Amino acid sequence: MANTNPISARIKSLQQVKTWQLVIVLLLVSFVAATFLRINNIGMIERRAAVIAADEAGDEEALVNRLYDLQRYVSRHMNTDLGRGVYLEASYNRALQQWQSQQYGDSNPNGNIYLKAQQVCAPQFSSYSSAYLQCTTAELAKYPAATEPTDGNDKPRQEAYIHSYVDPTWSPDFAGWSVLVAALVALLIVGRLISLAVLRLLLKRHYKQV
Repeated sequence: MANTNPISARIKSLQQVKTWQLVIVLLLVSFVAATFLRINNIGMIERRAAVIAADEAGDEEALVNRLYDLQRYVSRHMNTDLGRGVYLEASYNRALQQWQSQQYGDSNPNGNIYLKAQQVCAPQFSSYSSAYLQCTTAELAKYPAATEPTDGNDKPRQEAYIHSYVDPTWSPDFAGWSVLVAALVALLIVGRLISLAVLRLLLKRHYKQV
């Protein structure tokens, strides 16, 4: 019976902390981790909105600063995935509008085609939008450009106005540390259950051999 004392002592030491107590701790830590992860995501959303606002305002300096803020935040915080990235639609529209003005402006043999397209589309829309741009593009397509581009690289491409940054799998912030603590508590629960099962099995085998 003396050989069973160490096993029994280990079982009693493990039973001092109840599994349900560890489960409660895990739930609390998981809630804290989820809260911090949500805060990280909200921070990304706010900075992405600031980028879009600067883009729509046409403030190039502010846009560069907001993009830098977004990049720095995303690269330093987990759960800040941008998905398909942030699309600078207003910048693309301005660039395309400028390109169309150059290609279909006064030097066109058919006259200022860009002005003609504006005269057709402007009455249909109350403000500049993607629909207005599509209307203008459709009208310009009815006429040849003033000059033939040497290649296709001079026309603005939408993908060039999409900015995407990679968020880390784990970050050393409140969210990252709380997730790590939750993982450790979960491992502790699993390890405790396995240890109790093994010790009880050893104790049971010992009694069978006696």
